[in-house]
Amino acid sequence: MQTDSRLHDWRIDCREYARQERRRGRRHAYESLDPARTALIVIDMVPFFAAANPYVRGIVPNIGRIAEALRAAGGLVVWVLPADQPPLGRASTEFYGPTVGEIFAATGGEGPLRARLWPALDVRPDDVLVEKTAYSAFFPGRSPLPPLLAERGVDTVLITGTLTNVCCESSARGAATTGLRVLMVADANAARCDRDHNATLHTIYRSFGDVRTTGEVLVLIGRQEGAAPRTR
Repeated sequence: MQTDSRLHDWRIDCREYARQERRRGRRHAYESLDPARTALIVIDMVPFFAAANPYVRGIVPNIGRIAEALRAAGGLVVWVLPADQPPLGRASTEFYGPTVGEIFAATGGEGPLRARLWPALDVRPDDVLVEKTAYSAFFPGRSPLPPLLAERGVDTVLITGTLTNVCCESSARGAATTGLRVLMVADANAARCDRDHNATLHTIYRSFGDVRTTGEVLVLIGRQEGAAPRTR
């Protein structure tokens, strides 16, 4: 298993922070959460992405910290994997070409869901594992996740995983559209480069949800004290 890893040098422009502060009177949309009604959504942390991308490997510890804290506080941890179908359905071959279309359809691997995740992840028996057949885990009919969360009374989702600007962003937008409170965790998502990562963080913060660090999320869950908000 490859061990080199890194975290994105993430940022949201100070002007965007200021704009939101003028709009709603505070920097962050969601200043509290109920752990029992919160789900950590971990997207596409499979070997296809983790083996090739040190940023994906770099977020594994932060995902683990959030998962441990949320479980202890009564929340839900959900691992979302790509199904063995192309993400754009019938249009995939035409859009990607036949070779890449087949590769994308196989990104999730084969076998039991738990065994298809990156081995360094700590998956517990009470966690939930689901597949998605689209980029978004919240697109109607393409994942069992939305009704599963509704049945459990979840009103807040913490979006983590990879790629920040593809499946994570698509899922964050979809979750927000259904009325869920969305928090995208800046240092627990991974893209291929800082530019892609930061563009998504800006978009989500501007229009779809909040953007927080792992430390700030742990404070909201109630398991860590004194993590100051990032002001850069």
